[in-house]
Amino acid sequence: MRPRSLLFTIFGEYVRHYGNDIWIGSLTQLLGAFGIREAAVRVAVSRMQRQGWIAGEKHGNRSFYALTPKGRKRLDEAAARIYKFGAHRWDGRWYMVQFSIPESERERRDELRKELQFLGFGMLTNGLWLSPNPILSLVHDYVEEHGLKPYVEFFVAEHRGYADDRELVRRCWNLEEIEAAYRRFIERFRPELDRLEGRDPKWVPNDEEAFVLKTILVHEYRKFLFIDPDLPAELLPDVWAGDEADALFERLYQALHPASLRHFERVYEGSAAQVKR
Repeated sequence: MRPRSLLFTIFGEYVRHYGNDIWIGSLTQLLGAFGIREAAVRVAVSRMQRQGWIAGEKHGNRSFYALTPKGRKRLDEAAARIYKFGAHRWDGRWYMVQFSIPESERERRDELRKELQFLGFGMLTNGLWLSPNPILSLVHDYVEEHGLKPYVEFFVAEHRGYADDRELVRRCWNLEEIEAAYRRFIERFRPELDRLEGRDPKWVPNDEEAFVLKTILVHEYRKFLFIDPDLPAELLPDVWAGDEADALFERLYQALHPASLRHFERVYEGSAAQVKR
């Protein structure tokens, strides 16, 4: 696992619930459990700081890092999708983003495409992206923040043919690849759940082992944010591995959660402790 990606998981899963900041020494100890060296942690922290996800602050000779509003917003959005289990019902409408950004703004155009993909939009044609979910407000915020209003339009529409809606989905997303990714997730973590639920009585994880496994679980599950558009039940295949993966994630997460939190709380130190001193 890359240190920067793992840091996002730790900030999202733990730090944002504990005062929003953390001492660099705590971070290096937490990531050390994954075999990541201090130098690599500091490089990753510096990169996240340059990108505006976190901000640093000194208390005496100690450095603390907190999520910026930008970082907290992104992790809040991610959490809303990670911990929403099961497909939802569809209102029958398509939420569409059309853009035409000149070649001179290619970098900003590419970044907009990445944002749309992260939010679960699929590309119907070049410059026309759509989602069955009512999330245009998230794109609107991004467009406003990045000064792209002259290039972007929004639409809400009903599909009146000629293909049916599931065919439209197949044009915009590769469901076979997403299904295969869910199957790999299940194959990776089903044995861990079986061991925890008593099928292997010789294995009882200590708190640090539970922290490592739960963090890896969340880290791997978080990857579906970038490939799964969170389609409603009406647009999914009748048998969908994502449902099984959701149930597996929830059960294993709950089984590991108490012990993993104990380990985090033993290692964690935030700036509030420095103020009290």
